[in-house]
Amino acid sequence: MTLDNHHLRADYAARVNRALDYVQGNIAQPLRLEDVARAADLSPFHFHRIFKARMGETLNAFVKRTRLERAVSLMIRSEGRALTEIALDCGFNSSSDFSRCFRLHYDVAPSRFDAEELRRERRGELLDLMERAGASAMAERLAPGANPDGFKVRLKNLPARTVAYRRVLDPYRGTAVVDAAAELVEWAKARGLADGRWYGYMWEDPDVVALSDCRYDVAVELPPDGELPLPMDAEVGRHEFPPMQVAEIQLAGDIHLEIRALDWIFGTWLPKSGRLPAELPCFEAWSARPFAHGLEHFELTVQLPLR
Repeated sequence: MTLDNHHLRADYAARVNRALDYVQGNIAQPLRLEDVARAADLSPFHFHRIFKARMGETLNAFVKRTRLERAVSLMIRSEGRALTEIALDCGFNSSSDFSRCFRLHYDVAPSRFDAEELRRERRGELLDLMERAGASAMAERLAPGANPDGFKVRLKNLPARTVAYRRVLDPYRGTAVVDAAAELVEWAKARGLADGRWYGYMWEDPDVVALSDCRYDVAVELPPDGELPLPMDAEVGRHEFPPMQVAEIQLAGDIHLEIRALDWIFGTWLPKSGRLPAELPCFEAWSARPFAHGLEHFELTVQLPLR
């Protein structure tokens, strides 16, 4: 069977997404090209070329960058943890290997790294983007300890779940997420799933990762295996999440409220809680279909997976 260019691109995107999911789930383990290519069901030679064309960097560069960005996020979010422990959790062979890679990437030793400067730079990117959209006034970072909105955290145990997702690369550009959500809603309608539970998974920490390198999955929960036949297609992926405990905040408001909620849960609640974030993405659990109330008002729960 011959695929046209659109379906071929969608098929390659789906294969790269499977590879990204494999990397994300095994970031602390050795990641050989052969194993990641197998997850994408491609030969290593073809996978290497397709991955670079899709992601703009080689698999090796992506893995190193992802490990370093996760390490920086843990350095910020896990106060008091030893650098060696963080390095091993992020897949580096040793503290010396971590220090060498860190210095090459950030041009400074991890012990001398100014995480706050990076966070200011990343928030500046977000402010610039929101200013261009005419909505930046209240996106300044919430200071640690400040809680003007009266946010409260509830701990909740979630069962394992399987979701169907549309992945958006560079999700902060334009209407990319809104468009992907609308497409997945149509996909779900055709399968009787549109009134199920909807989620938004934020795979990267925008306090650390350049906005253009972030990934966001719009997702709808699938019924248990065997309950309903679900033929997938090249543009819709399938991901299984384990049982987890989350810290959650219920929100009803605009994007600025959600940004402040994320600032508070990471900057104030998490350091005081004595808990560590799990190696899973922070996510949104929508109260209805995504963007059901438009772009000015969100009703959702922010959920942070914990160890």
